[in-house]
Amino acid sequence: MDNVYPVYLIAGFLDGGKTTFINGILSDGFAADERTMLLCCEEGEAAYDEKLLGNVTVVTAESLEELTPEFLEAERKKCRASQILVEFNGMWQIQDFYVGSMPPDWQLYQIIAVCDGPSFASYAKNMASLMMEKLRNADMILINRCTGELCASLRQKNLRLVNRRADIFLEREDGGSEDYMDGTVSAFDLDAPVIRISDEDYGLWYVEIMDNPQMYAGKTVVYRAIMCKPPQYGRYFTPGRFAMVCCAEDMTFLALACIGYDVSAIPERAWVEVTAQVRVEHWDPYEGDGPVLHVTSVTPCQKPAEEVVQM
Repeated sequence: MDNVYPVYLIAGFLDGGKTTFINGILSDGFAADERTMLLCCEEGEAAYDEKLLGNVTVVTAESLEELTPEFLEAERKKCRASQILVEFNGMWQIQDFYVGSMPPDWQLYQIIAVCDGPSFASYAKNMASLMMEKLRNADMILINRCTGELCASLRQKNLRLVNRRADIFLEREDGGSEDYMDGTVSAFDLDAPVIRISDEDYGLWYVEIMDNPQMYAGKTVVYRAIMCKPPQYGRYFTPGRFAMVCCAEDMTFLALACIGYDVSAIPERAWVEVTAQVRVEHWDPYEGDGPVLHVTSVTPCQKPAEEVVQM
């Protein structure tokens, strides 16, 4: 395939703020240097700012059936676009577009779900499957027009349990925004008697517990890791996972302090399943307080299908 054309899909319901968001990223220079095809699948009250459409060609579609790969590629070629921005219809399924509509050399780079804060609860109740499909697939979730009370309410719903990988932002009525992850919300069910960390979630969990160890104080966790017993740490051992942030040269070992279990018979670098209760204690390598896992069980286990964590 000679060329790959990135697709940025903006999903959400009518009048949820998709057009306003698109005007914002165009104002920030999204299409300043590249010809862009803007596929409009839903027209709301707001309009595209004509002053921002210099490199942008708007293509409209009223039904999903119109969006055949042949039609879309022909339109892209007409405007000689090197990237595609989609204002997606909230009543359509993203999977239908991805599987049935996109030409083979189009690649879905990012899905952004834009939601109207005051309408969020109503949509979640009355159109749950359509809304959850957008939220689960999103790489970024933006909930706008939020009051302070609404921000608190949305955090109580814990959207991180719906989508653990997305960045979530709450846009306030005054135009400012705040990160949904403010130290009070977890990507995991902290009410569960045992919090089982899946292999693919290890990196997310490591960052969360290191940033907010108090959230996990007293909780029991179970995870798989590589045994590590650095002699300089004395009675502490540090099972962890190798993680790659951006490339193979950027590998790091993500490990937590463990104590309270005899691991002398367990070989170094063996894969093990660790069960432990989390406490927040001082540990010198942390240079202060941090999560110290008081281990109740260490058992040999199969290594994960993907040994390296993708961050």
